[in-house]
Amino acid sequence: MFFVVTKYLTPKGFRGLTLFPFVFIKHAMDKKNPVFVNHEKIHLRQQIELLILPFYVWYVCEFFFRWFQYKNRNLAYRNISFEREAYENESNLDYLKNREMYRFVKFFVNH
Repeated sequence: MFFVVTKYLTPKGFRGLTLFPFVFIKHAMDKKNPVFVNHEKIHLRQQIELLILPFYVWYVCEFFFRWFQYKNRNLAYRNISFEREAYENESNLDYLKNREMYRFVKFFVNH
């Protein structure tokens, strides 16, 4: 994982953006935030499992599906299966040690 501190590549309203193998962050201090780092590591694992490019295709498609479903961009983002898994487990710093492969599917199916 490589951190790149930049306010230009991080979308407005977000602290970070993970594009394998980089994590673009607005604030250098976030590199020292274990919960934030764990959230981004979960996204890196998801991206590796889907061989990177399919992750982005799925992510964008699910975002638009959820946006249509909820009629709200923030709710759509928060309900993307990848984000649900990351937010639910970001505080568990041992999560990736015991995580089953393709665990994000549980968050898609159980929606």
